[in-house]
Amino acid sequence: VQVVESGGGLVQPGGSLRLSCAASGVTFSTYAVRWYRQTPGKERELVAVISSGGLTTNYADSVKGRFTISRDNAKNTAYLQMKSLKPEDTAVYSCRVHLGSRAYWGQGTQVTVSS
Repeated sequence: VQVVESGGGLVQPGGSLRLSCAASGVTFSTYAVRWYRQTPGKERELVAVISSGGLTTNYADSVKGRFTISRDNAKNTAYLQMKSLKPEDTAVYSCRVHLGSRAYWGQGTQVTVSS
């Protein structure tokens, strides 16, 4: 099983980025996906969740209205569209695909919001 995030980078405040989470080795359409973020010295924060079929999503209050989680099961990929980015969004973003007790993590992608 392999989970790979991509799309991170340096962006100015107010800018946008789209992160991708590509999974292989699993029947992706049966797995829920979660995006997390973490900065040094802080606990990992759950940012967004999407159900296996994509019909249910949930967001942390800190990103509601700015971030959108989605998925394309035909491409075995989930996305996190981030808009109106703030310096406090700076973190390593990781995705977790899970089904019951089975869970797989990617290596993370760095997002830096700075002028």
